[in-house]
Amino acid sequence: MSSFLGSTVEYYDFLLYGSAAGLVFPHLFFDKDMDPTLGMVLSFVILLAGYIARPVGGVLFGHFGDRFGRKNMLFITLMMMGVVSVVIGLMPTYATIGIAAPIILVLLRVVQGLAVGGEWAGATLMAAEHVSEGKRGWAASIAVTGGPTGSVLATLVLGLFAGLPEEAFMTWGWRVPFLLSAVLVIIGLYLRYRVTESPDFVAAQASGEVHTGVPIVRVLTKYPLSTLYGILACAGPLFMQALLAIFMVPFVVQTGAVDRQQALMLLTASSFVHIFAIPFFAALSDRFGRRPVMLAGAGISIALVFPMFALFNSGSFWLIALAFMVGNPIIQASMYGPIGAFLAEKFETQDRYTGVSLTFQLGSVLGAGTAPLMATWLMGLDNGLGTSNIAVWFIILIVLAGVSVLLSKETLGRNNSAASRPVDSVDSSAAR
Repeated sequence: MSSFLGSTVEYYDFLLYGSAAGLVFPHLFFDKDMDPTLGMVLSFVILLAGYIARPVGGVLFGHFGDRFGRKNMLFITLMMMGVVSVVIGLMPTYATIGIAAPIILVLLRVVQGLAVGGEWAGATLMAAEHVSEGKRGWAASIAVTGGPTGSVLATLVLGLFAGLPEEAFMTWGWRVPFLLSAVLVIIGLYLRYRVTESPDFVAAQASGEVHTGVPIVRVLTKYPLSTLYGILACAGPLFMQALLAIFMVPFVVQTGAVDRQQALMLLTASSFVHIFAIPFFAALSDRFGRRPVMLAGAGISIALVFPMFALFNSGSFWLIALAFMVGNPIIQASMYGPIGAFLAEKFETQDRYTGVSLTFQLGSVLGAGTAPLMATWLMGLDNGLGTSNIAVWFIILIVLAGVSVLLSKETLGRNNSAASRPVDSVDSSAAR
């Protein structure tokens, strides 16, 4: 519960910016005489800055999390996210402080990125390391579902205020969702204060297997293949997650098929179903293995991506609603559901926080961080293909993800305690 609610708060704050980046920030934090498309692109660039900061945060918090424990790091990341979100809600706009507005926004987004970089792996590991091995995939997915839960809350609250008259929404309505995060943060901090330290870490610490060196160096030298495969396995599903949450909402609004509030509500509905789809696919991986479920997910993604975009381009409210349902609970969740256990089981306990943070967050930069900018560029190509260009790029990412999963060894059923050597790692004794 602590991992789930903590991740929910983190991603509520992080994804709230993503939702506002296409709808609000281009109009408020840049010169009003600037071309609207350029303003949106710059908002997405600031969004990318947060994603670029995530691997740095993952390495930073992973370093201390692998040396001193998971609990304290998670308390700090949650506090950082809450403070930044409240500050964004209170920020003056470009009309008030000029160029300082987007500069401050960049700095705040980087701090958010650092916090989320340490959050995802820590929360996932706290859940996975508290349960028996046969339930690790499902437990890890509960923390992972904090992402879509945060998305539900972010889009729901922002969507409710988006129904205000235009002037009221742009003046104060968009600020309230950011300020409300303070309530969620207080609840999350209380739960994180109460939670016990990871049993796996405590056991490794008691046996003297927690190293005093630099975890990032060990990860890159002991687990080069695990790191590479983890990055590529994450990129495809994370691209789809960010595409739906950030790019497709303003896209369908601009087509005139739905208004701003309707688009946010459709995303909210699909994210709600997404909450249950992720643990469903994770539970399947506990029974049949990580690789079979994720490879099946790759096949599902490739088969459904063109039909999904056809639905988005239909101009019909209900078909667009169906498109969001195809994209989030089916395409994205089918590969993403087992990802927490898939990554955690590649690393030993004393290296796991850093290893999972680094792989997931670099995959996040490659997939989610570039998604809105890549989609904007692909849509602008002068070849008449429109969203088909985005579909082709997504298929490329999914093929890379599928190959990475295929080349990884199955981890279900292996004892990944500190004393065991994880799959795909470099055997240093053999090298000597």
